[in-house]
Amino acid sequence: MPETPPPQSPPDDPDGPRRPQDPDGPEGPGVPEDPPAPSRRPGAPGRPSTLADGFRLAVGTLTVFPVRPGTVDRRAGGRAMALAPLVGALLGGVAAAVLAAALRLGVSPLLASALAVGLLALLTRALHLDGLADLADGLGSGRPADRALDVMKRSDIGPFGVVTLVLTLLVQVAALAEAAAAGIGPPALVTACVAGRLALTWACRERVPAARPGGLGAMVAGTVRRGPALASTALSFAGVAAVTFVFCLGALGLLSASGGGLDRRYADYSPADGIVYDGSYAPLKGVGMSPEYAGALEVSFAEGTLRLSGAPLLALPAVVTVLPAVAAVLPAVAVGLAAAWALRRRAVRRLGGITGDVLGALVETAATAALVTCAILS
Repeated sequence: MPETPPPQSPPDDPDGPRRPQDPDGPEGPGVPEDPPAPSRRPGAPGRPSTLADGFRLAVGTLTVFPVRPGTVDRRAGGRAMALAPLVGALLGGVAAAVLAAALRLGVSPLLASALAVGLLALLTRALHLDGLADLADGLGSGRPADRALDVMKRSDIGPFGVVTLVLTLLVQVAALAEAAAAGIGPPALVTACVAGRLALTWACRERVPAARPGGLGAMVAGTVRRGPALASTALSFAGVAAVTFVFCLGALGLLSASGGGLDRRYADYSPADGIVYDGSYAPLKGVGMSPEYAGALEVSFAEGTLRLSGAPLLALPAVVTVLPAVAAVLPAVAVGLAAAWALRRRAVRRLGGITGDVLGALVETAATAALVTCAILS
């Protein structure tokens, strides 16, 4: 992300605030010990920040959606970072809806995935991608921390940034297309978006310093306590599991309003292999028909149409078939967090702390790792 923090009052100390030691490496610049004076809305002098202020700050910082600014201080910044996975879920939901609609219209998984990834870049003003490119240039420059930070502040993108940006987008599109072909494209996209923003929560934990006294990094570094971070993580895991579970049941036709199921067209039915689910809308690929479905499904191999006649008792065997899909998205969040942790640790050691560009790079790194994991496990 570019360094465009909310307005703050200058610190009282003209020599600049002192900063704690970097927990991951040698001493370097970090967060101010005394938080800056908060910026407040007109008509609300002296009002402390609330949870709603934190959510508005998260939406305004992480998305293109316009929001009315509330009280902006480090406490609001910490709440914004703790609520970042919720914003990621909202972004992922919008992009997943576009992906699902494109697949439903017969668009190829590759093209549908490219549209969804492009929409995410639009909804975030491409700030995370910009931060990824800037961090690649800074780390790849091989210069001391202060000069590397200067490189990251430049408006142009160097060769390291270009290569990193292109490879990241290619991997994201390819991994999402693979997941979509396996039938879990939309929940995989939501999972990646949540994992990317959950990486922000852990990157802003206590004792994580800022690389310089100004900018977004100084605003949010060290503001998230352990309790909110753990709560946000637990809700993120539960949320992606629930989204995947509901999506797979809907793909099976168990959530239709009429109770009679949804007609789905699939390709490549093979009577010799038994009745199997296959195609872009299948929750799993190559799952065999269990005896409990006997008499409940009508399958026409000539037309490739699967109809579910809709008995409530079919929910239990369907649940058994979607559990592997749920099991694919949960490790994806963990892998995304691990990848972001490794990059954050490298950035703190190299630059002395985090910046807005580092935070943006962490979002894209975690999201890409999560998508690749979903593609492998789907």
